This record gives sequence, structure tokens and C-alpha cells, in this order.
Amino acid sequence: MCGIVGYVGAEDCAPFLLGGLRRLEYRGYDSAGVAIIGPQGLAVVRARGKLQNLEQLVAREQPVGSTGIGHTRWATHGRPSDENAHPHQYGGVAVVHNGIIENHLELKEQLRAAGHVFSSETDTEIFAHLIADAMEAGAGDLLAATRRALGRVRGTYALAVVARQEPGTIVAAKNASPLVVGLGEGENYLASDVPALLDRTRDVIFFEEGEIARVRADRVELATLAGVPVQRAPRRIDWTPVMAEKGGHKHFMHKEIHEQPRAIVDTIRARASVETGDVVLDGTSLEADAARALRRIVVVACGTSYHAGLVGKHYLESVARVPCEVDLASEFRYREPIVDAGTYCVAVSQSGETADTLAAMREAKNRGARTMALCNVVGSAIPREADDVLYTHAGPEIGVASTKAFATQLAAFFLLAVRLGRLRGTLSQERSRALLTALRTTPALMEEVLRREDQVAAAAREYSGARDVLYLGRGIQAPVALEGALKLKEISYVHAEGYAAGEMKHGPIALIDANVPVVVLATASQTYEKMLGNMEEVHARGGRLVAVVNDGDTHASRLADRALFVPACDPLVQPIVNVLPLQLLAYHVADHRGTDVDQPRNLAKSVTVE
Repeated sequence: MCGIVGYVGAEDCAPFLLGGLRRLEYRGYDSAGVAIIGPQGLAVVRARGKLQNLEQLVAREQPVGSTGIGHTRWATHGRPSDENAHPHQYGGVAVVHNGIIENHLELKEQLRAAGHVFSSETDTEIFAHLIADAMEAGAGDLLAATRRALGRVRGTYALAVVARQEPGTIVAAKNASPLVVGLGEGENYLASDVPALLDRTRDVIFFEEGEIARVRADRVELATLAGVPVQRAPRRIDWTPVMAEKGGHKHFMHKEIHEQPRAIVDTIRARASVETGDVVLDGTSLEADAARALRRIVVVACGTSYHAGLVGKHYLESVARVPCEVDLASEFRYREPIVDAGTYCVAVSQSGETADTLAAMREAKNRGARTMALCNVVGSAIPREADDVLYTHAGPEIGVASTKAFATQLAAFFLLAVRLGRLRGTLSQERSRALLTALRTTPALMEEVLRREDQVAAAAREYSGARDVLYLGRGIQAPVALEGALKLKEISYVHAEGYAAGEMKHGPIALIDANVPVVVLATASQTYEKMLGNMEEVHARGGRLVAVVNDGDTHASRLADRALFVPACDPLVQPIVNVLPLQLLAYHVADHRGTDVDQPRNLAKSVTVE
């Protein structure tokens, strides 16, 4: 979840490194640093806290050189501090690293016994010592020394190395953490994520597992760790730098909430045909016989993607008529899951690099399951390893708290359910046409909700002082309640819990009083009257109600202290519409409280460690 950038070319690299780190801030970090090779040798500048602290140090110390690496760190081993910030150096070698070295204690003891002294609490510093030792011992150049050092390490890494002894070279390697090379004219670049490179190039090469590269200004040499050369054509990225700008919005999160109608259009475009009632999913090769042979679907995901999977379960079971389980990816591997060739494992991840989700998908695949990646980032780790791929086409999502990724994941699950239903013969053409029509009209309904933002902002101002908030939903809306609560606590630091409303009497009702607002999803459904009963129970205990209700509602809206009106639509696509006021509520509460909306404390965008 940390950020890596690198540059080798002819210009002073400090501005590029700092700019690249700035574009990776969305991943979350607690310190930052750069290492630059120039006429004066190796210069390392590091600072705890926000990137502006590093920028001030660089301006003061003015390291000069045309080869360099940079890093934003999110603490795993060792507290956030200047000493623990990357890059780490030893013997003229500087290293930045994303991931975890599992045998770091063993290696550190060996190195200490050989006389090494460490200056940080991190596992990463070990890399600098191992590589410097290998070079001193005559292992060869920086590439060979890095390869030898990696042979002693167990764990995960995206690694970038420079050395005073070999200016003009960056060596980089990947195992389970993302890494990409950007190609330029007379210069080349390195990053852990594409946005860091977009102002310089759109031609990139993604590292695969167990690969290492020597990056120089005039060429990139890619190989396996065993030394076998790898030839891979570059990929053209169609995102532009402008797509990563705020576009006049106060925060990226606000911009991304408003981008959701467009993102839904992009996700369903060219895939859904209302005329034929069919869905074409590029990237998947599942045919009718294989679809009919499926006995169940297992969805593995974390956080917001997990909530999307819970909605997806409703789609897959009601439309495709396939039993579906939704597992937290971080728990999946540790209970001997029952998975076989009759299982379809759908791994859901915005970044495509979520470590727990990748590991869960691998576990399912090893047990014989067919796998699908449902994610947003083209060429990321999970899609590369999956049998089938379904991209959401949400575009770059910079705000740490996911919004448009969730909405597009719901749309993707909807398309998958319709496709499977048609393949399995459980969905008629007439019903499929009706469902796809409902999905196609959803972006216009979302636009209407966004035009009503003022009503949500007013509710947010009224309840922004609350310390605890309950969210209630029933049926397909219960996961939306979970997502609404997650958004509020992620960015406003207000304690919030989401519940299936039928569970309220089994404990949460004890919390309700005049100081605990209750947000309910009370749009039309087969459980609407039961939700009215839940609202009456809250009202009887003096609780304050904020209700998401359909236009023209005359019952739930009267019980609510604040009614947030949304257009009515097919109950299966209503969650895509209903989540918007909950996202806006969280956003405006956080903005009113003055928290860091785009980079909330302790969180990171892409969780690439378990």
C-alpha cells in the first residue's frame, strides 16, 4: 500500500520523484523519502509525515542527480519516523520496498553477527545490507547482487534499488506487490501504480511475479529471478493526467461520487444489449456447458468490495439461480474451504492488488475452482492470474474511501448475473430485457440524486456532531447499510455500524436514544412494511431517523426526521441509486468536521500486505 517511483535519464530527477509521490498520495502513507545518485554520489532525504515535509527538506538540501528512487511508507515494521522512512541505505546502496520480509528477524541476526549495525526498526533495511554485501563479495553488478540477496529472502516485495557504484541504473523486482515500468525517450520510469507516470508516458510494462529488471535511460532488461530473459510488449494506458485531477471539486472523493453515472455507463457500454436481452463480457470465456456445470459461486473480497459482493450474491442467486457465498478474503484460507471444480470463485478488488484477495483466489484455484477477477485496474495482479476477467471501467479512483468502485462493482455483478442466467437457461429473454433496461436507465437516476445534494448536506450539518450512528437495511439493502456505515467511519472518524434491520431487536436497539441517529434504507421493496416497523421502534425510543425513501413516499418519510428522496426503480438496481445519498452524507459530515477526506488517517487505498 506504499508508493514507489523511480527515474533514470538525463534530467535532474528530484522534481519527477516528488511529483510521482504526490500522485501516489491516495495510497496512504506516514513518511516519505528519495534517494538520488549524482556527481556527489548517493544522497538520501527522508521525512516523517506529509509529503510537504519532504519537499521542504529537498528544497533545502538540493540533492542533484539523474537517477533516483522515491517512496511513501505506510508503517508495517517500526513506528512512523524519519529513521524508519524509506529509502534505506548501506554501503552506497539505497532501497525502497513495499511488502513484508517474513524471515527478517533471522536475517537481521545473521547480519548483526557479521558486524552489521542497523539504523532503523524496519525489515526493509535488510535488503540494503544484503545487496551491499553481495556487491562487496564480488557477486557482480547491481542486478546480480540484488538477485543474490533476493535468494535469501522469504516474503513479499516490490523492490527498487540504486547504488553509488553503478550510476544510471535502477534494479527492480516484484513478488506479490505491484510494480510497473514506464517507457520514455532517452529516459525510463518506475512506479508502484500507473498514475505516478501519466504526465510522462502511457506506455508501460507490468512486472509479473518473480521478475527482475535493470532499468537504464536507453533500455529496460526484464528477466526472471532465475535469469531467463523476458520479452513483453508494452501496454498502452488510455487514462490521461487530467482524469486524476479534482476538476473543480473540493476533494477527489466528491469528484468521484459525481463521476459514478459516467462510470456506470462505461461499465455497461457495449456489454448489455436490451434488444437481444444478452450480455457479452469481454475477458471471459465461460460458455453454456461450463455455466450449467457450476454448482456454486464463492465471492472473496475485502472492505467495500466485500459489501459489493453481498449485493452481488442477491443478483447471482435471484437472477442466475446459482448458490453464492461471500467470504472475507482475509478469512477464506484459514478454514479449509470446500472448493472444487464445480465452484466459480469471483475475486473482487478495486486495485486488483489486494493481498488477501489475491491469496484467497490462489487458494481457490489450487483447489480446482475456476476463477474470475472483478476489478478496476487493467493488468493488475488478480486479473493476470484469473481465468476470466471483468473490468469495471471506473477510471482512476484517488480518494482512499471507495465510491465509484463500489457502484461499478454492483453493475458488473448485475451483468455477470444476467450473463450466467442466460447461459444456464434460468433467465428468460423477456426478463433479461427488462433487467438490462433497468440497468441502462440507472445513470440518469443517479444524476437526479446528485442534483439533490443540498438535502443531504443539510442533514449532514444537523448530525455531524453525533458520536455514534446506526445504519439499517433489509434484504438487498442490508449490504448498502454496511457500506454507508463504513464510509462514515472511514472519513469522519464517527463510530458507525450497519445492520440487517431484522437484527435490530437482537441487540442494537439497546443503543438507541436521542443521541444516536439511525439511517434507514426505506425504499420500496417486499420488506418495506417491515422497515416501517423498525422505524416505529426507533421513533418510540426517541431516536432520530434519517430515511432514504422513494419519491412520492408518504409513510417512511413521515416517520423520519430527515427524508432523503431518491427516484424509484427496479428493486435490483435500487442499491446503486441508494448508495449515493449515503456516500454524500459521509462526505459532508467529514467535510463539516474538518477531517482529511481524501487521505483519512491510518488507511491506504491499495492494501498490498496481509
